[in-house]
Amino acid sequence: VQLQAYGGGLVQAGDSLRLSCAVSGRKLSTYDIGWFRQAPGKEREFVAAINWSGGRSIAADSVKGRFTISRNNAENIFYLQMNSLKFEDAAVYYCAAGQGQMWDPNAMHYWGEGTLVTVSS
Repeated sequence: VQLQAYGGGLVQAGDSLRLSCAVSGRKLSTYDIGWFRQAPGKEREFVAAINWSGGRSIAADSVKGRFTISRNNAENIFYLQMNSLKFEDAAVYYCAAGQGQMWDPNAMHYWGEGTLVTVSS
C-alpha cells in the first residue's frame, strides 16, 4: 500500500489550500484516515481524522473551524481542505491510514510521504 500526499505549496496567511492523499495498492475503505503535520524542530502532531465511513471526523483545536477532512472511498482518495491558513500552520503534512484511535499516530498502519505547506506572513 502506498499513500502519497500532494497539494502543498507556498501561500500567504489567510489563503486556502487543499491537500490530497492518493492511495494505491489496495482500497482503504475500512480504514480511518488521519492527517498529521510536523514543523521544523517540533514533534509530529495530529491535525484531523475521519473514520472509515466518513460519518465521523475530528480535528485538533488549533485547526477546528478552518480545516475540513473528507474522503472519497470510491476513488480511494482523501482530502484536507485548509482555509484561513496561519503562519503557524506551516509544516510537512502527512496522510495516514489505520484502524484504532484515529487521532493517534501510533494507530496508523500506513503512512504517506509528506507534502510541504509554507505560509508567508
